[in-house]
Amino acid sequence: MTLSVVILAAGKGTRMFSEKPKVLHQLSNQPLLQYVINAAKKLSPLNINVVIGYESELIKQEFSKENINWVIQKEQLGTGDAVKYTTPFLEGSQTIVLYGDVPLVNINDLKKLLKISENKLGILTFDKENPKGYGRIKRIEDEVVEIVEDKDCSEVEKKIKEINTGIMCIDTSRLIQWLSKIKNNNSQKEYYLTDIVDLAKKDRIKIETYKAKDESTISGINSKVELIAMEKMMKEKKNAELIAQGVVIIDSSRTEIRGSLTCGSDVEIDVGCIFEGDVKLGNNVKVGAYTHIKQSTILDDTTIKPYSHIDTSEVGQKNNIGPYARLRPGAKTKNNVNIGNFVEIKNSEIGSGTKINHLSYVGDSEVGENVNIGAGCITCNYDGLNKHKTIIEDDVFIGSNSQLVAPLTIGAGSTIGAGSTITKDTPANQLTLSRPKQTNIPNWERPKKK
Repeated sequence: MTLSVVILAAGKGTRMFSEKPKVLHQLSNQPLLQYVINAAKKLSPLNINVVIGYESELIKQEFSKENINWVIQKEQLGTGDAVKYTTPFLEGSQTIVLYGDVPLVNINDLKKLLKISENKLGILTFDKENPKGYGRIKRIEDEVVEIVEDKDCSEVEKKIKEINTGIMCIDTSRLIQWLSKIKNNNSQKEYYLTDIVDLAKKDRIKIETYKAKDESTISGINSKVELIAMEKMMKEKKNAELIAQGVVIIDSSRTEIRGSLTCGSDVEIDVGCIFEGDVKLGNNVKVGAYTHIKQSTILDDTTIKPYSHIDTSEVGQKNNIGPYARLRPGAKTKNNVNIGNFVEIKNSEIGSGTKINHLSYVGDSEVGENVNIGAGCITCNYDGLNKHKTIIEDDVFIGSNSQLVAPLTIGAGSTIGAGSTITKDTPANQLTLSRPKQTNIPNWERPKKK
């Protein structure tokens, strides 16, 4: 069996009250549609066809790095009409239909649906306590005879709890044939994909169903209320999994995981922390309150003190970072490094044993081992047009309030006197100063207010 995937993502999502297409709204720091594309790729299909309409160029731009066949639905006339636009591109013997606003679709459910659907029509269903708004699975003696849309349900049909999730797996040749026959004889004057159930029965094609076990995996996002509710559910689930693995989360209601967080043993996370993207914490890592870590790795025995920001960086073993430190993209620290309060590191490597404890900026630099950078020091890396590199070799001491104007190399073992502006390479093992001579003015008085 070969497979084509169709993802329906053409709607604006009017209940989101936003000009942004519904499928571009973020769930745990990722667009809704990205979750569905990721799930589709795990099925190893021949191609993935995404049906778009509203703000189609915006969607294509967002997913420009994905190998997607984009299909434009010119006018939204229902799910059957949307799938019909994809028929020239369906290369697989089977086609599975997914939805761009159902982000947590379960890959194992999809694989089981595929398994039971060969030479049949497979439908993913769910027993929902409150089925309002969903099409009902109508059965006679356990056989599916019809899917009735909610707006077309009789009073008896509205009491059916088994709902159609919309996810179907269909023989491609039959799907193309059936789509040419469906009509819009319903209250919405739309072409329903679910009408192929009746056509399958007429062609004596067996209809198989597989029931999803977890409601979140079949739930669509139609409003910001539902989006926030799913965000909360995902947060609680991720926190519970980490706690079960031994991670100490002081207050899980105030810890946000917006991506994936992998932790070693004896990790402690204080209140108010946010983790974005793919974050890895090694053994015995301590993360202080209200810290924000994005797309970064923190190695063993490191302490991140409160209110620190770490973005796309690598932090070595036995580091002390913060409080109020900021590591920007490209920052990399080796072992036993101290980065103190109000220190900013950008696109720089900091060698083992180095200390930058107060109020300094280090950008586009290579800093060696056992360097001490005093308070208020700046690597002046930007000349208004280009960035330049500063190299600080091992065992250097840089006095407070010094400016290092790149490109520049500070020789190993050298000392820079406090308050210096250094514009030329300095020799190893020497003291370099750049200060005006101190002048004292006798008999001087401060101005007085008149």
